[in-house]
Amino acid sequence: MTTQSSPGQGPPQEEQGWAFRPRGSAARPQPYGNQWRQAEAATPKDARPSAEQAQRAVFAPRFDAHEAVREPGGRIPPHTWHGGEPADQEREQHSEVTAVLGRESLHYPEPVAAQPSAGRGGKRPGKTRQAGRTALVLAVLAAVGGSAAVLLKQEDAVAVASKNLTPVWQIPALAHDDTLIGSWFTGKLLVRAGTRGGLRAYDLTDGRQLWSTAFSAAAAKRGTVPCAMSPTLGAKGVGTVAFGKDGSTCTWLAGVKASTGKILWSMPLTSTRHPSTMTASTYVQGDVATIVSENFLGGVNIRTGTRVWGYKPRGRYCNAYDWGTDGTVLVDDYCLDKKTRFTLTAYDAKTGKVIWRKTESAHSDVTRILSGSPLVAAVHTARQDAVRVFDAHGDGRKLAVGDDELTSGNTTEADHSARLYGTVLVTPASAAGGTVVDGFDTTTGAKLWTRPSTALAVPAPGGDETVYAVTTSGSPQLITIDRRTGRTTPVAGLPKGSGKWDFTAGTVYITPDGGVLELCSLGSNGGVRFYR
Repeated sequence: MTTQSSPGQGPPQEEQGWAFRPRGSAARPQPYGNQWRQAEAATPKDARPSAEQAQRAVFAPRFDAHEAVREPGGRIPPHTWHGGEPADQEREQHSEVTAVLGRESLHYPEPVAAQPSAGRGGKRPGKTRQAGRTALVLAVLAAVGGSAAVLLKQEDAVAVASKNLTPVWQIPALAHDDTLIGSWFTGKLLVRAGTRGGLRAYDLTDGRQLWSTAFSAAAAKRGTVPCAMSPTLGAKGVGTVAFGKDGSTCTWLAGVKASTGKILWSMPLTSTRHPSTMTASTYVQGDVATIVSENFLGGVNIRTGTRVWGYKPRGRYCNAYDWGTDGTVLVDDYCLDKKTRFTLTAYDAKTGKVIWRKTESAHSDVTRILSGSPLVAAVHTARQDAVRVFDAHGDGRKLAVGDDELTSGNTTEADHSARLYGTVLVTPASAAGGTVVDGFDTTTGAKLWTRPSTALAVPAPGGDETVYAVTTSGSPQLITIDRRTGRTTPVAGLPKGSGKWDFTAGTVYITPDGGVLELCSLGSNGGVRFYR
């Protein structure tokens, strides 16, 4: 963070949650689906979005340049560019090293063992997690790599499976307004985080509750409502969960042992210079967990919570906007004191090293990251919207998405069913006729197929590369989808009462024995159901 005036701008302005922004009004990109796109020529070269533009659930500025936090007795080692070039090589003499996460900002409470607990409603959150998304209207790409994108038309009728799954157990919603924040599935147990139900684990065999996380008195003051959860578990079955006063803003992050619910470590997500609570996201890759928010950006050891890396801006007078996924963090910045004002940079989420950096002429918004390796992201600029597959140098090809809006899950941010199957990206999408599942060849950018009235499922941990889904029209069925052709094969029928109302509004897991585990995103739709 800097308290000095920027060249030609006078004193910087301070406000909660922001270190610095220009005193003049700032041009900014217009929201998707609401206004016509601005021509890039109409965007001033030094323009950048203002703080009021922050909308975390759609596309959000999440942080600015932060105050330096140094480790006791030493300096923070510089990051390195891809290829070994020092990341701070271009820093001017007056620039200061800035790190977001430092050891002195971490707090390590005595581990608190989880205890069995009966269902409890908890306090009603002040805000609810936004499930809807602003539409991303994408131009039809007539050709990709010199060849036309191919859309294989699918038959409306689906063959009927020869066997049926039956209900094994179900868990009612703990509150009508409970909202799913995230979940972990290990193959033997399910861990569910909700705004009213807290953090709880269930035995897959019978649905029996195994644990619910217990909190210390200090944690209770900071807030115990889950507001973010890593999509996956890391080393030794540990994941990260952020908590706060409600399901929309986070005050602290914790490392949680999935098998027991024990909180291994915790760290604050606010500080004296950044006191405002913000939305956040967290991801795990191996033994490193990343936290992505307006206040903090960096990585910590998943087992101990100690700092692994912290973000630092390119200069002293920078605004930065961050987005993350498993393995990769994207940062779009504007630095007033640098010759190159705008850049888009990809960082290795495990080490914090720069993978690539691209010069821009104006700000870009990353509306969705669909894959971390290779990086597949939906990017909005003043000139166009596009979903791109980026290579190791930041170059990439467009996916022929047409008018579909690609999403990372089945209409809820708690769902992470979009994934790569070999070189084919299979992802949920919103289309004119409703929700669909699309398949894209990431090597050519071509759309291979689209499957309407289908909810994509998350395969079992350690399972094969089979694409599973659930039909959401007619008689509900568990099906497989051929990744190259989009042709479906029925696996099993599902009971009446499941289908569109439930499966497109939550998360669907396929268990190792071929069962279907259904998590509703809203308590008004139900809780958890298991079919085998």
